[in-house]
Amino acid sequence: MRTREQLEHTEIFTLAPYAVKSAESRGRAYDEDEPTYRTRFQRDRERVLHTTAFRRLQGKTQVFVVTEGDYYRTRITHTLEVAQIGRTIARALGANEDLVEGICLAHDLGHPPFGHSGEATLASLMQGYGGFDHNRHSFRIIAELERRYPEFPGLNLTYEFREGIVKHETEYDMTNQHDFEPELRGSLECQIASFSDELAYNTHDLDDGLRSGLIKMEQLQKVGWWRRACKSAEVQNEPLSDLVRHRVIRKLIGEMTTDLVTEASRLIEASDVHSVDEVRRANSLLISFSPEIQRLNRELKSFLYENMYRHWRVLRMHTKSARVLEDLFHTYNADPRMLPDSTRIKLDTMPVERVVCDYIAGMTDRFALDEHARLFDPHERV
Repeated sequence: MRTREQLEHTEIFTLAPYAVKSAESRGRAYDEDEPTYRTRFQRDRERVLHTTAFRRLQGKTQVFVVTEGDYYRTRITHTLEVAQIGRTIARALGANEDLVEGICLAHDLGHPPFGHSGEATLASLMQGYGGFDHNRHSFRIIAELERRYPEFPGLNLTYEFREGIVKHETEYDMTNQHDFEPELRGSLECQIASFSDELAYNTHDLDDGLRSGLIKMEQLQKVGWWRRACKSAEVQNEPLSDLVRHRVIRKLIGEMTTDLVTEASRLIEASDVHSVDEVRRANSLLISFSPEIQRLNRELKSFLYENMYRHWRVLRMHTKSARVLEDLFHTYNADPRMLPDSTRIKLDTMPVERVVCDYIAGMTDRFALDEHARLFDPHERV
C-alpha cells in the first residue's frame, strides 16, 4: 500500500514546480486527521462526488429542458466532460490532476434547474434580497449547505480547492473572492478548470444544437472554427450523419485542447514561473488560447448566441421554465408553511427569501415541474 506521505513525495518529484502540491496545502477550516492512503485533494474530490448536490446535476439541464428529450447534455454530463478535458490539460502541463479534476467536478454544483434561464430567473427574483449567482451558490454548497459531518458545516475542503471554486471565471461566471486574496490570480489548476469549462460548453452546445436540428450544417459554413474542423476531419459536402457530426466535434475539441496546452506552455516559459506563488502573482493568466483561437472562439460564441440560445424554441423553453420558478418562488414566500420541514427549520436563522431560493436552486428540472403541478393542478395529488 502506498501511504499518503509516499503519494505526496511522488507529487513533489513528478509535478511541475509551479503545480500545487497536496503536502503544501494551506489546510482546512476545521482540523481533521488526513487519510492514510489518499492525498488531501483526493479526499476533496471524493467528498464532492458523494454530495446530494452532485447527484442532482443529473436532473439539471444545460440548454434543453428535460421534457425536450433525454439525450441532450445535462449538468452532470457537462461536468464530466469538463473534468476529462481538465485532467488532460493538467497532465500535459505537469499540474496537479487531482485538484483540477475536483474543481471541475464541483464548479457547477450551484446551478438551479433549467440551465442559464433558471439562473437568470432566480437572479431577478432575488433582487433586493442578496441576489443569486450559481458560482457563489456553488461555494455556499461546499462551505455550509451540504451537511454530512457532525463536526463542521459543509465539506471542510482545503483552501486550494475552495479557492478554485471562488476564482472560477468564464464569460458566464461571476466571482466573489473575499477572503481568498482577491488581488492575486487563481492557481494554475484553477485556471485550467475555468478554460476547460469554456472549451466544453462551446463544443457540446454546438453538438446538441446540431443534433436537435436547431442549427443546420449550412449555417455553420460561415463559422471559421467549423470550416477548420471540417477540413481537419476531411469532411467535404457530406450530409450531417451522426458519424460526421461526431468526427467534426471531436476534431474541434482536440484542436482547442492542443492550442490551450501549446499556448499555456509558451506563457509559462515566457513568464519564468517556478512556484505556485509566482503563478498567483503573474501579470496575466498563464492558461489561455492563442490570439487566433480566441478570435475563432469569439466567433463561435456569437454564432451560438444568435442561432441557438436565441432560437425561438429555446426562448419558449425559457419562458415556460421562468414561469414555473416564479410561481414556486412567490407561493413559498407567501406561505412558507408549504415548505418541507427540513427546509422550513432554516427560517430560524435565514430570511425567507434566501431559504426559498436555496430550496428552488436545489431542485432538478423534473422535481420543479412536478412540484408546480402539485401546487397548481387541482387534479394532481399534493
